[in-house]
Amino acid sequence: MTGVALTWLYVPGDRPPVVAKALASGADVVVIDLEDAVAPDRKAYARSATAELLGDPQPVPVHVRVNALSGPWARADLAAVVPAPGLSGLRLPKVSSPSDVVRVARRAAVSADGGALPLYALLETALGIERAHAVATAHPSLRGIAIGEADLRTDLGVRDDAGLDYSRSRVVVAARAAGLAPPTQSVHPDIRDLDGLMASCAHGRALGFLGRAAIHPRQLPVIEKAYLPTQREIEQAETVIKAAAMNQGAQALPNGTFIDTAVVTAAQRTLTLAQKN
Repeated sequence: MTGVALTWLYVPGDRPPVVAKALASGADVVVIDLEDAVAPDRKAYARSATAELLGDPQPVPVHVRVNALSGPWARADLAAVVPAPGLSGLRLPKVSSPSDVVRVARRAAVSADGGALPLYALLETALGIERAHAVATAHPSLRGIAIGEADLRTDLGVRDDAGLDYSRSRVVVAARAAGLAPPTQSVHPDIRDLDGLMASCAHGRALGFLGRAAIHPRQLPVIEKAYLPTQREIEQAETVIKAAAMNQGAQALPNGTFIDTAVVTAAQRTLTLAQKN
């Protein structure tokens, strides 16, 4: 098993029984949401319930998505959950500048184990997308960037899914340029449309994403299947690695596939990801 996370399950912080089920769902990471999934009159309860849960270590990594950094609740969210033994990371919504990340990093500088608390920035506006690389390099505590597609779709006024592809590719490139892990895809909002989810994951994988956020446990196996290498991909990667071990420099396999250093690196990534099975 590798440390790669493919599934990130969002659950509302004001529903402790749902959070408990999420922790046992098999998701690689559980994200307790204090933002969009919680009504204004439930914010205080969600915050206190989450803080109580995170008072103890959890069986899987648990992140918290705090409220908008420019709003009235984020400061209280951070004070309630940082540091806590059960907290593994913070997801920061509506990040539009490097200063947003730096400000939170200073407030949440230390995790329960004494290290830097990992931060993940969600880019949900045109300005955030334009500043993707600056955000990605804002602070050493930042471990990843991703897109919040619902808000971005509204901000850009795009009419169909293809209208987000430029922004998606921009974020994939920014993450790579900053030395971060590939970003995870945003949620697929229709929990019944598993075929659509699979097709969307295939498109995201082709764009360079790795893994996806989910809003229901039934989406988890679809996401994992979409992002794990197929048996054919594994066999091809093994062939590349074996050929590279026997020869140095660029070469062609018997099937005509040309391999060089870049192809070998991709094959190594495939085999590393396959170990998650």
